[in-house]
Amino acid sequence: MHSIKLGTFPHELDAWGTVADLGSTIVEGEVKAFGKIHFGTPASPVSAGYFACTKGKFNMTYPFSEQATVVEGECILRDEHTGQTVHYKVGDSWFIEKGTPIAWEILSERFTKHYFAVV
Repeated sequence: MHSIKLGTFPHELDAWGTVADLGSTIVEGEVKAFGKIHFGTPASPVSAGYFACTKGKFNMTYPFSEQATVVEGECILRDEHTGQTVHYKVGDSWFIEKGTPIAWEILSERFTKHYFAVV
């Protein structure tokens, strides 16, 4: 069992470079990326873990379907197909389908989510 409690977040995440190293296009800022996978691997058809990044803006087309919950910080996500824009804070969740182009704006100095991804 892996518990995810609001108001707590992992302090020991691995440095993953920048979001550009993960396939995103940085629009503003350096947007450093961090994470810890606790189920599966990046190549697995199903994985779960924590993803964190620093303040900035970036664009990505989702290479997997994802359910995620914000555990630290705030962000604004915009679906580039529909124009739908949502402001997410701690405790908020989303589901994004594989292939959806999303514009990210990280509003806080650090943002952390817990995710469940399916290729």
